[in-house]
Amino acid sequence: MSDISVSTRNNTGLIYLKRPQALNALTMDMCAAIETALSDWRDDNQIQQVILYAEGERAFCAGGDVAALYHMGKDGKIDQINAFWREEYRMNSFIAHYPKPVIAMMQGYVMGGGVGIGCHASHRIICETTKLAMPECAIGLVPDVGGSYLLARTKGHIGEYMALTGARINPADILATGFADYHIRLEKWETLRSEIIEHNTLDVIDALSSPAEAPSQLEPDRDEIDSLFGQPTVGDFSAAIAASETEFTASIKKAIGRSSPLSMASIFTLIREVRKADNIDSALDWEYRFTSRAIEHADFLEGVRAVLIDKDHAPHWRHKDINDVPDSLIDQLFAPASRTTG
Repeated sequence: MSDISVSTRNNTGLIYLKRPQALNALTMDMCAAIETALSDWRDDNQIQQVILYAEGERAFCAGGDVAALYHMGKDGKIDQINAFWREEYRMNSFIAHYPKPVIAMMQGYVMGGGVGIGCHASHRIICETTKLAMPECAIGLVPDVGGSYLLARTKGHIGEYMALTGARINPADILATGFADYHIRLEKWETLRSEIIEHNTLDVIDALSSPAEAPSQLEPDRDEIDSLFGQPTVGDFSAAIAASETEFTASIKKAIGRSSPLSMASIFTLIREVRKADNIDSALDWEYRFTSRAIEHADFLEGVRAVLIDKDHAPHWRHKDINDVPDSLIDQLFAPASRTTG
């Protein structure tokens, strides 16, 4: 398969994403190939660890191939779309529970599906170019691929802030929020891979690690983030945002003005339910409840059309405002749904 390379060297399994022209966006075949490789190596005593990395400087992985899903959705192939979600989520869970070290090396953009393959690994490495975001609200989805699990575990209410605004966070904040473990300058990555492969040791990770160079972008606004995004209800959040006139709130208003009101309203339920559940598989189940219904009952097709297909950035959302979304619809979207088949 040209989009992904799977190989072994010495005691190391290598999974290399090779779709840089599409920012290494994941297809269903790529997800299946990753899971198959990990499954083959799980009980292979010759393989001691796995390195997951990607071609190109711009992105480790900027998400799933949602443009392909859009065209399937327009053709009414909802079963095929849901099969993709199931395949991807199964692979996310497989990585999170893998019994051997998985070293994910994440440069450039890490968004959506990229979070799902990289940020559940046991050794999560970023560099000075890494930029991470969960921008699903802008295309009518909610954070998925187990991303809600990571968002729910950030300090305070940074998770809600990231999910609702789609904010891109820098290396210092990626580490502080728990999406990665190590910062290693990009110029040292070839040495890192070679040392792991040739000497079958992970000690080199600590040896090459260094602090993120740029300071946190989130820390100066932490109190305001917690105050605004820690509101108990969607209505309280909306009122708090409307009443605030700070420079930071102005940036929030601009960001959420681009997002689906239905998706934003749904995030309050998703993150807070996942925060109570405290395990990735429960998070994936909650996410699938929404994504499996996103074609028929949410804003996914319109969001992808506006952002990626027509690129007019003028979506016609189902609801004008976050306060217009009925609780009954949120309940419908998060009703139990099976993802055990397909």
